[in-house]
Amino acid sequence: MSEPQFLSARDNPLLQRIRKLGQDPGGYRKLSQVWLEGDHLVSASLHRGRSLDALVFTESAWHQGGDWRAWVDRARRVVVVPDAMMRTLSTLESPPRVGALLALSIDAAIEPDVFSVVLDRLQDAGNVGSILRSAAAFGVRQVLAIKGTAALWSPKVLRAGMGAHFALQLVEGLAPEDLAGLTVPLLATSSHAGLVLGQATLPHPCAWVLGHEGRGVDEALMARCAHTVSIPQPGGEESLNVAAAAAICLYASRAPGQ
Repeated sequence: MSEPQFLSARDNPLLQRIRKLGQDPGGYRKLSQVWLEGDHLVSASLHRGRSLDALVFTESAWHQGGDWRAWVDRARRVVVVPDAMMRTLSTLESPPRVGALLALSIDAAIEPDVFSVVLDRLQDAGNVGSILRSAAAFGVRQVLAIKGTAALWSPKVLRAGMGAHFALQLVEGLAPEDLAGLTVPLLATSSHAGLVLGQATLPHPCAWVLGHEGRGVDEALMARCAHTVSIPQPGGEESLNVAAAAAICLYASRAPGQ
């Protein structure tokens, strides 16, 4: 078991790094690490086989013990901080009792032939995280984010994703032309034309293109889509929230037999 280090100085380099990751939504791109807050995210990362650069406990959590004490063998470094110090590290109103630093590689290549989601400049971190959660639930393999989409590993998206990040390959910072290498058909929702969800056989695997909350899918990207799909709305609403629409579409196009 790794011996814990007890840290209490605010200017400790490790603690400064954690604060930077919490304050800057895209900070992980510069530091190649992400800060996971709370036992659920830490547990989800370990369940998917990740090892931790650092595991951070509050003093009360460390001395109380619990199941998470078994995690220390999966961390290169174990740190214990005063409970009050964790409040300066956390982005949450109620700071967690445990967090972790995870090394992150953000240069993954696009897989051409797998069930995918394309995020076209989605701005709301809650929507993005919810879509990742639905994607993981319905068997999506990768999520491809066009430039202008909310940072996929930002604290808000991580919280909304509830651990889904670790079940997916995430590629961001893409231009629409980068999707040319996909061999699966692209699908997008439309209220006007195309296939009707529930009344047509959808291709699988495919890549669902989900557009900006206000402006929708970019015209050039829409032109790349093999099909547009409408979602019946007998209640008469004009449109659905993009995260709700994504969940419906991904469920409808999951692999046969799932």
